[in-house]
Amino acid sequence: MSTHKFKFQMYRALQQNISNIYADARKAADEINIPKELKGKFGLTGAISGCPAPLRDDIMEYSEHGAKEVIPLAKLVDDIRELVKSVYGDEYDACPISTCEAGLWVTFDSLFSPPMMGRGDNYRARYIAPYEKHLHHQGAYGRPFPARFKDIFGDRGTTAGELGFYGKRQNNLDTIIVPLAGARYDVHGIKYHPVPLLTGVDPEESLDILSEHASIHAPFLTGITGLGYETPGYGYAVKDEEGTPILQKYLADLAHSYDIPYVIDNAWGLPFVGCNPIKTGADVIIYSMDKATGAATSGLIIGKEEYMVPIRRAMGMHGDRYGTTAAYGKAAYVGFDPGKEALLSQIQALKVLRDNPQVLTDPVDVLEKIVKEEFAKINLPARLKDGIIISKSYNSTAVEVNYEKTWEGGELGIPIFSIEDMYAGSNIFQTGMAQMGVIPTVAYDGNIYISPGLATVDSKNRLLEDVTRYAVQCLVRLIEITCRYAGIA
Repeated sequence: MSTHKFKFQMYRALQQNISNIYADARKAADEINIPKELKGKFGLTGAISGCPAPLRDDIMEYSEHGAKEVIPLAKLVDDIRELVKSVYGDEYDACPISTCEAGLWVTFDSLFSPPMMGRGDNYRARYIAPYEKHLHHQGAYGRPFPARFKDIFGDRGTTAGELGFYGKRQNNLDTIIVPLAGARYDVHGIKYHPVPLLTGVDPEESLDILSEHASIHAPFLTGITGLGYETPGYGYAVKDEEGTPILQKYLADLAHSYDIPYVIDNAWGLPFVGCNPIKTGADVIIYSMDKATGAATSGLIIGKEEYMVPIRRAMGMHGDRYGTTAAYGKAAYVGFDPGKEALLSQIQALKVLRDNPQVLTDPVDVLEKIVKEEFAKINLPARLKDGIIISKSYNSTAVEVNYEKTWEGGELGIPIFSIEDMYAGSNIFQTGMAQMGVIPTVAYDGNIYISPGLATVDSKNRLLEDVTRYAVQCLVRLIEITCRYAGIA
């Protein structure tokens, strides 16, 4: 039974005890006996924007070899196009870019935003974004609508993404934010804000709501966006017989009924192995190639040729100029061009995903086993322990630990930190891990994503089980410590 009556009291107690939680976390790390040389140099994530993972041997070798040769960048881009077409077919194309966020910018500007040319005032355009996790990325390029969401990006948008809050906002574009049926948007965190809790999302009822909003805004609609993840914590637990999330297919069908594109943000996802544009019906998918895929810091846009032509034109990779099929680096977004080494690393990463995907998927199987074993030992009351859902994702090369169901029955559960906590430095499940000498991973909205990469794999991407277990044990102990100070354990 909780020692607090209301959840805000629990979060207040956590804020007051942060120094004590940190002290106990450091002590726990010592008890786990993490080697000194590991502390601060390994983590629970494959890669994040601020801490890229070491490159695999095969990617390093391919990149170093190519770096010593004279190769036009247009030739490397065409190699990437050939790889994409060899998997998805000739009707698909590709456009490498500097980051996933830049890929979102160029795609939304090319496909969703109204033109700036022409007489008179610009018309306004609108795109639909389900109210889901990471909305500050795929949903932040237009002014939020309806008005009750006007401040939704106020905190999370100021630092999220390379382009920042105002830099992302596009000309005469609105974002129609649509809450999903079966989701909850309860308020949580030391930075006390609504959080998307999505394990209960109902695809059929959500489609009805999305369709209603689409009909209201039909004259202005230019696109629909969403995430490419496939785990319960992201709202995509309901799948068809092939394992494709039903909601993603519904979003594609809805978009196509209005003859507008469906664009998926799959930043933490794998091309070829993960979210499939053919099965989901997505017109464009955008990746961060350094996160799950293991390439150098860069992004990749894959989509149907009809939609890729304007995107590639915006990047200067399409058009018959100077007697060639590309005017590389001569377009509006020259600042988003990836470098030669990034392109080389993408080529090798895509080859492995096409020809030898188990290099990426095998570590996930071992990781899932370790996470389940360590969380089975967590010292929490049964009702909390039973509310933890552990799921495997090949798309994100990750294991998801979701605990929003610990709040069922009207009782206080495992503390849920908002994304505002992450940006404010008050997300204890992240800052506490740093105190233990472990680089933290994405851990907010009742969801923790654990993936291999930061010194938990060797140079060939084989999971180092002992190192990985240290990190997972630290997370388990930190959750126990935090729950104790929250007054629920």
